[in-house]
Amino acid sequence: MSDFESCGGSCENCASAEDCSKATITLTLDNDESIECSILTIYEAAGNEYIALLPLNEKGENEDGEVYIYRYHQENGTPILENIENDEEYEAASDGFDEWLDSLEYDELVEGEEEE
Repeated sequence: MSDFESCGGSCENCASAEDCSKATITLTLDNDESIECSILTIYEAAGNEYIALLPLNEKGENEDGEVYIYRYHQENGTPILENIENDEEYEAASDGFDEWLDSLEYDELVEGEEEE
């Protein structure tokens, strides 16, 4: 389903969070279309790990702000992405992603206050 390009799929392998945010993955969809995505984060929600991906166009940019969320785990060091099959799990994964986004906004607010 996917190939990790610039990392082994684990942010622990990156020298910094900035390095991890530059990591990309190529998704191959059911119709054999390939989409390059930036890895936003790997996070835990409701007892599972998930990965949030930002699809990129040919210029390496995201056009519409759409984010793909997949269930994530590793088998023998190989990253595995799985579709989320039910609404309840998707809701939990989405809530976890929203919490991650909220933490980023909080971090930005705290950093902004420290600079003043």
